[in-house]
Amino acid sequence: MGRRSTVHGTGRTTRTTAGAGRTRARLVTACLAVLATAATAFTGPATASGGHRPDRPLRQMENLDRAPVAVRTGDGVFVGWRMLGLDPENTAFHVYRDGRRITRTPVRDATSLTDPRGTADSVYRVAVLRGGRVTERTATFGVWSQQYKEIPVNRPAGGVTPTGQAYDYHLNDASVGDLDGDGRYEIVQKWEPSNAQDNSRSGYTGNVYLDAYTLDGEQLWRIDLGRNIRAGAHYTQLMVYDLDGDGRSEVTVKTADGTVDGTGTVIGDPAADHRNSSGYVLSGPEYLTVFDGRTGAAVDTVDYVPGRGDTCKWGDCYGNRADRFLAGVAYLDGKRPSVVFARGYYTRSTLTAFDFDGERLKQRWAFDSDELGKEYEGQGNHNLAVADVDGDAKDEIVYGSLTVDDDGSPLYNTKLGHGDALHVSDLDPSRPGLEVFSAHESMSASGSRGATFRDAATGEILYGMPATRDIGRAAAGDIDPAHPGAEAWAVTATGAWNSREGELRAADGTLLGTSIPSANHMIWWDGDPLREILDHDFNESTDPAGRPYIAKWDGQTGTQNTVFQPEGVYTNNWTKGNPALQADLYGDWREEVIYRAQDESALRIYTTTAGTDLRLPTLMHDPQYRLGVAWQNVAYNQPPWTGYFIGKDMKQPARPAIRYTR
Repeated sequence: MGRRSTVHGTGRTTRTTAGAGRTRARLVTACLAVLATAATAFTGPATASGGHRPDRPLRQMENLDRAPVAVRTGDGVFVGWRMLGLDPENTAFHVYRDGRRITRTPVRDATSLTDPRGTADSVYRVAVLRGGRVTERTATFGVWSQQYKEIPVNRPAGGVTPTGQAYDYHLNDASVGDLDGDGRYEIVQKWEPSNAQDNSRSGYTGNVYLDAYTLDGEQLWRIDLGRNIRAGAHYTQLMVYDLDGDGRSEVTVKTADGTVDGTGTVIGDPAADHRNSSGYVLSGPEYLTVFDGRTGAAVDTVDYVPGRGDTCKWGDCYGNRADRFLAGVAYLDGKRPSVVFARGYYTRSTLTAFDFDGERLKQRWAFDSDELGKEYEGQGNHNLAVADVDGDAKDEIVYGSLTVDDDGSPLYNTKLGHGDALHVSDLDPSRPGLEVFSAHESMSASGSRGATFRDAATGEILYGMPATRDIGRAAAGDIDPAHPGAEAWAVTATGAWNSREGELRAADGTLLGTSIPSANHMIWWDGDPLREILDHDFNESTDPAGRPYIAKWDGQTGTQNTVFQPEGVYTNNWTKGNPALQADLYGDWREEVIYRAQDESALRIYTTTAGTDLRLPTLMHDPQYRLGVAWQNVAYNQPPWTGYFIGKDMKQPARPAIRYTR
C-alpha cells in the first residue's frame, strides 16, 4: 500500500502538517484516558442485571455536554437536556429560570419539562444532582423563538462544465462530530452540485465541497474534493468520528489528485484531470485521506484499497459497478473505532478496515470476494449497518445479505442478493440478540421474497414477504402498541416506489394488513417510545425537491396522520426524501432532524417540544446508534438504530460499556 504524504501548495507533507501538535495532544489525552478509565472503574458502568461485566471492553466515546435547549411554545417554554451514558441511575436535575430555581423537587423521571411561566426573554440553567448535591451546572441558555435553530451556511459559487452546462450548489447529506473537543457537536456538511450523477449516467459534474460549521453558524473550514472526485450519491461517503481517542473527531473520505484541504494544501497533482469525455473518472490514483476535524488539514493520505484496476472486471467498462462505494466506523477490537471503506456490491465486493493513531492510517484487514469466493459477490446493499450482532463485544458489518465479522472474515452469507434498504436492531425483544429487516432486488436470488426478517447473528430467515419485482422501500419500527416488538413493512405490491400498498407484519411474522406506512425513514419524535414516520411529499413534475413531514401510524384504521410539517425547507436525494441528518443532538433522548432551507442559505435543526415521562440516556452514547449516525449519509441513507429495543413495554436499557475520551 503506497503512502501519498507529499502535498502541493506549501511544500509541507500531509503527515507532518498536524502530526506534531497531535502527538502532544495524544500525550495529554493518554494521561486523561488513564484518569477517565479509573473514574469509570470507580463508578462502575452498570448493566440491567446490576453491573458491568469485567470481561467486556469499554469503548472510547465522546464526552458530551448536556446540550440544553429551550423552545417557546403555546404552553410556555419547553426545556430539555441530556442524560449521559455514564450518569448514575440516581442522577437528578434542577432547572433555573433567570437565576431562580423553578423545580420544587429534583427532576428524576425525565430530562425535559415545560415551564408555563417561561417567556421568549427567559434565560435558563440546568443543575445536575448526585446524592442530593449539585455536582455540575450547564452554562446559561436562551429560548428559541421557533421550533428550529437556523445555522447560516456559505453556499459555494456555481460553475460551468467543460461542455458548457451551468450548475449551482445544494446542501446535501451531513454528519456530526465534536471537532474541537469542547463536548458540543459540529456539523460536517456536503455540498452537491446540481449536475450530480448516478453512476449509471454519463456527464460532467461540479466539484464536491465539505464544510464544517459550529452549531452557532461559524464556518471552520472548507475542503474541495476536486475535479477528480465525481459528484453523486455513491461516490463520496463521509466518515466523521474520533478515531484516535484525543477527544476530537477526524473526517475521513476518499480523495484524488487536486483535492484541496481546509488549509489550502493540495493532495497529489494539482494539475491532473482524469475525467474522460463522458465525465467519468476511470483512471488516475485514488486516495483515502484523514483530515483534522478542527482545521480541515490533511493528516495522512494512503492509497484507496482496492484500486479500480481493470474497470471492466467489475462487470461493466464505464464504472457503474467499480465506483459503488460504502463506508462505516466499527469497534473491531471492542475498544477503539476503525474506519471501514468499501467498494462494489453488484458483483465483486470489497471492504478494507483502517486504524488511525493520530498520525497515520494503517490497514487492519481487507475482505475481497475475488479472494474468498464468488458466493460473496453481489450480496451488498446500497447501504450498510454496523452492530455487534454475535454478542462478542466487537462490531460486525452488515453489508446487506452478507455479514462480515470483526476480523474481516465472512460471518455468514444469506445469498439473498442486493437490496436498497436495511434495518438492524433488537426488533423482536422476545428473541435473544438483534434482527435484520432488509429489502431485496433480485427475485431469482431471494427466492421471490421482496423483503426478509432474519436473525442478525446467524442469518436464519424468520419470515419473508413475497414479491415479483425489485423492492426499493422497506422499513421497521414499533409503530403499533397493539403488537409486541417492532412492525416491519415493505412496498411489495405492483406500483410506484412510494406505494402505500404492501405487507405490514408484526415482529413474529403475523400479517397485519396490506395498507402500509411510508417506508423511507423513521424517527423518535413525540413523547411515547413508539417510532414515528419521517418522509416527504414529493411530485417529480411540480415539486421534485420534496417537503418533509412526520406522521403517526394508526394501527386500528391502517392510516398515517401527519403530526409535524415544517415550512420553508426541503428534503434531499430526490425520491429518497432524506433529511440532511437525523440524530439526538439537543435536549433529551428524542431525535432532532436537520433540513436545508429552500433558498440554500441555512440549515435548520428541528427539535420536539412534546412532553415525555420516559427517561433514557442520550442515544449518542449508545454505541450502535452513534455508529448509525456516522454511516447515515452513506449512499441510500437509512435511519440510525439503537442496540436495544425502544417501544411499548420496553425494558430500561443496560448502561453502555463505554469510557469517555477526556
